[in-house]
Amino acid sequence: MRKVGAGLVLTLTLTSCSLGGPDEDASGEEIYAQLCANCHGADLGGAVGPSLGPDSNASAETDEFVEFTVVNGRGRMPSFPSLDDGQLDRLVAYIREVQGQ
Repeated sequence: MRKVGAGLVLTLTLTSCSLGGPDEDASGEEIYAQLCANCHGADLGGAVGPSLGPDSNASAETDEFVEFTVVNGRGRMPSFPSLDDGQLDRLVAYIREVQGQ
């Protein structure tokens, strides 16, 4: 019974990561706050999802890999195919800025 409850909590948490969509002209920080922070932490330090911060595996990945992952999802991470190229560019630029790159 406990395992079923944990699965339900995880499903609801992951679903809440993907509800709604950012404004077309939202900044990278706004897009991150709306779509990513619930799972990856407000400071990119990780939570349900892994850290995206300066010392994370994500910091060593290419921008194209990060964009592909956002659009298509990966593992338990949901996909965000509705983001346009400008939104993706701003999101990745924000993540890189916080990573110090």
